[in-house]
Amino acid sequence: MDYNAPVIEEFRSNQGKVSGPFGGMDLLLLTSAGARTGKSYTRPLAYTKDGDHFVIVASKGGSPTNPDWYHNLVAHPEVTVEVGPDKFRARASKATGHERERLFNQHARQYPQFNDYKAKTTRELPVFVLERI
Repeated sequence: MDYNAPVIEEFRSNQGKVSGPFGGMDLLLLTSAGARTGKSYTRPLAYTKDGDHFVIVASKGGSPTNPDWYHNLVAHPEVTVEVGPDKFRARASKATGHERERLFNQHARQYPQFNDYKAKTTRELPVFVLERI
């Protein structure tokens, strides 16, 4: 069962607003090509803004492994992003070093649960910047 399907449907029906566990969060829909298959996958993700760019964190709830979409972005960085009623192409780039730390901390200030995710795993939670193209 695709647990994201009802969230995606509600997002698209209500111009980006959803209820339930994601209620009150700033969500975007990220559509990327599968790393191995090339098949199109859409995931709802919490985001923060850094200037004109969107910031997402590959937390997978603090799991020891990265989410599937992480591998998709590494393999195919050109994605489609939906924010509210707006839909556009973007390029994903993985933040590193001090920039990654700054963006992660900014994200975790808005969504404190990301600090919990960070504490649950030994891996560094990857941070991506989505830039409109």
